Amino acid sequence: MQFSSSLVFSLLALAAAALALPGSSHPEEKAELVQSNKLRRALTRSSLLKHAAKLQEFANADPDGNRAFGGVGHKLTVDYLYDTFASAPLNKYYTVQKQEFVHEYAYGTSEVVAEGKAMESVYFTYSPAANLTAEAAAVGALGCVESDYPAEVKGRIALVSRGECQFGLKSVLAGKAGATGIIIYNNAPGTISGGTFGAPVRPEGPYVPGAMITQEDGQALLADVAAGPVLVELVVDSVLENRTTHNVIAQTIAGDQNNVVATGGHTDSVGNGPGINDDGSGTIGILETAIQLAKFRVNNAVRFCFWSAEEFGLVGSEHYVANLPVAEQNKVALYLNFDMIASPNYVYFIYDGDGSAFNTTGPAGSAQIEHLFEDYFDSVGEPTAPTAFDGRSDYGPFLDVGIPAGGLFTGAEGIKTAAEAAIWGGTAGEWYDKNYHGAGDTFKNIDLGAFITNTKAIAHSIATYATSTKTIPKRAPKVVKREFSERAREHHHHSHCGHEDALL
Repeated sequence: MQFSSSLVFSLLALAAAALALPGSSHPEEKAELVQSNKLRRALTRSSLLKHAAKLQEFANADPDGNRAFGGVGHKLTVDYLYDTFASAPLNKYYTVQKQEFVHEYAYGTSEVVAEGKAMESVYFTYSPAANLTAEAAAVGALGCVESDYPAEVKGRIALVSRGECQFGLKSVLAGKAGATGIIIYNNAPGTISGGTFGAPVRPEGPYVPGAMITQEDGQALLADVAAGPVLVELVVDSVLENRTTHNVIAQTIAGDQNNVVATGGHTDSVGNGPGINDDGSGTIGILETAIQLAKFRVNNAVRFCFWSAEEFGLVGSEHYVANLPVAEQNKVALYLNFDMIASPNYVYFIYDGDGSAFNTTGPAGSAQIEHLFEDYFDSVGEPTAPTAFDGRSDYGPFLDVGIPAGGLFTGAEGIKTAAEAAIWGGTAGEWYDKNYHGAGDTFKNIDLGAFITNTKAIAHSIATYATSTKTIPKRAPKVVKREFSERAREHHHHSHCGHEDALL
């Protein structure tokens, strides 16, 4: 059965009202009001690892070894979350619903072999499947206009640099020039990560099959092509299908139902791996906080949101907010987002809600959320740094309707600087998470210290706002929905510190 956000909220509210009638009794009524130090004390490393092991188990049960939305591993994740809240003892403290929706899923793998040498490559989301063998043809310019493609690409595989325009446009233009496929080499040294053609189709025309290779391999291949004909094999194995999936929404029965503290993280991984850091860590952090919160009383209702299909453009969170009536949006005091909180080469990043570092401010209250996290980390002796507050994770749809937001992040494919390594340790010159969007994002490759530290920060924020939201400015009630920003519609994902599936 499919629930709209409006129906989900109504069911949650009705259940809460019924269970909170005078004379009713549930454990929360006799509990003490939540306090940050006591909630944080209830969190343990062993509990986090137990959940992480379960998510790894779910990924291992999937034929593709992932928790991508709508697949076996992800369905097990969704059921695990739902069943945790729906079972005793949490079912006395929370109401929980699944919110169903359908979205297009695309995944694939690529292989590039030149003159018998296999090269590291990554698949472009929405690339057609192919098994090609043809000569490579160099494109001297960046391949962003039709005139960039020489006549020699016809019947060959175009070799073009990354840069200036979207991968999808390069693929279409290569096809218009007669190329049978396209290989795009990176414009910076080092490891490559996922890319996307941006959408299933483009108005300019159809895609040709494509893959990305490293800058080093690209330059070597260019030199070989300049010396004479080079035969290249390009294999793309891809799937494109509609999948049914679910958000999971749990809300405290007690607390002011007209002043809701919402928090969330995404439950899906990319197709390349288990996604234990991205974003199993955020999922686990808020889940374990929710479990321990049930020992306490709250003044304000707390809503725990577990989003699906984030990796395909914030689909779950956007679906939820877009279908949430304005009257219900007005009841959400703030939203807290936790996406990747256990990166192995971590920095303690806080979303720049006041715009002091990246010159992009959030709705009123976002600055206060940032300052709450800054003050907390300072109180426990941990330095922090700001990260871009550009709406490219699941807080984006909340910003678009004027709800203040904030959250934490430990880094993805951004490069750790020497100055950062001097502060937080780790390795300068390497990604914050070298396993980002890869098969190595497993149970064994998370930083447990960062994991528990950030989970305790989550607990502090939940305890603080579940007690009082007095530091968050009251919003004037809206009567008309705002249009969602285009950033949430693109097949992009967390551009902070480069944390995204790139379009260009």
